[in-house]
Amino acid sequence: MISIDGKSYAFSDPVVLATLAGIALAVLVIFLLVSAVRAAGRSARMAEPLLHQMGQLNQTVQGLGQGQAQLSGGLESVSKSQAMTIQTMEVRLAEVQRQMADKLHESAMKSARSLSDLQERMNDTLHGSSEKTTKSLTQLQERLSTIDRAQTNIEKLSTDVLSLQDILSNKQTRGAFGEIQLNDIVSKALPSDSYAFQATLSNGKRADCLIHLPNPPGPIVIDAKFPLEAYEALVNAETKEAGVRALAALKTAVRTHIKAISERYLIEGETADGALMFLPSEAVYAELHARLPEVVREGFAARVWIVSPTTCMATLNTMRAILKDARMREQAGAIRAALKQLHRDVELIVERAGKLETHFDQARRDIDGISTAAERAGKRAIKLDNFDFEEIAPDASNVLPLAQAERKPRSDT
Repeated sequence: MISIDGKSYAFSDPVVLATLAGIALAVLVIFLLVSAVRAAGRSARMAEPLLHQMGQLNQTVQGLGQGQAQLSGGLESVSKSQAMTIQTMEVRLAEVQRQMADKLHESAMKSARSLSDLQERMNDTLHGSSEKTTKSLTQLQERLSTIDRAQTNIEKLSTDVLSLQDILSNKQTRGAFGEIQLNDIVSKALPSDSYAFQATLSNGKRADCLIHLPNPPGPIVIDAKFPLEAYEALVNAETKEAGVRALAALKTAVRTHIKAISERYLIEGETADGALMFLPSEAVYAELHARLPEVVREGFAARVWIVSPTTCMATLNTMRAILKDARMREQAGAIRAALKQLHRDVELIVERAGKLETHFDQARRDIDGISTAAERAGKRAIKLDNFDFEEIAPDASNVLPLAQAERKPRSDT
């Protein structure tokens, strides 16, 4: 590096190389002059050529001086151009630095906002997670409470099932269970005055329920039976032989009940010619129809119809329709009298409506007369308003004096 007037130039710069070449050339010329001066003393014959060469060298030196001056001007121009370039570079560098600072500031602000948003979202997420966790814990606690209550209900139900099992294990309590279920079904299906529980018949037998149907068919008896032992033996049979024995026992028990109901509750002239045997278990009823249809047919032959809770409700609804029809027949006279009174009331309404229509017609005619009179009065008022007294001839025969006009009677109609 070479420093000139505070400026630094590299050796590879063309201007520096040209300058160094000029300086070397000048040194060479000086060396040649010195050599020529030394040689002048030795050879006088060479003086003129040397002088000539000295003149040429002088011209060459002047040319080198001019080249050096031009080189100095070029170096100054290069220095100014470099100074301007450096200044421009400094300005651009300052601009780039300012832009970089702005971008860094903007990036910092964006990062701060992003961090703030992220923190806010994290807070919201944590808050939501906390609320969800609290809600989930609350729901879990409620479900645990529900499970505790369900467990209590299950324990109570287990106790009730054991109690029911105890009830069904005794014939008397089992019969009471069937009677209670029968009472509940009958009381829901029929009016309270159409049946009687534990009714005593003329033969001294007491029926579980007596339905007061009209003749025909007459009062019909419903008796509750529950052959539970035979059915449980059939269900719990582990071998084919045990199943056959249990099925035979169930057949015998049902036949016995059918015979007892037929002998006790079918009284000619007092009850209907048929009775109902109520089985309080749908399972027993289904098993009986599925595996012992001949027993069901024997019941039909004995005029004893076997019903379950479902079929009993359907039968009672049919009886309800029969009772309703009978009561409608009983009330036919009262209904006819009420219809007669209703017809008379309708006739009075029609008569009074006719009178009211007559009054309306008279009022309408009066209103029309009033409208006509008002229209006529309005026309006369318009004529009087447009009447010009100055245009009347003195000898007009159709105009009366004022005094005579006042004495003349009015005829508006």
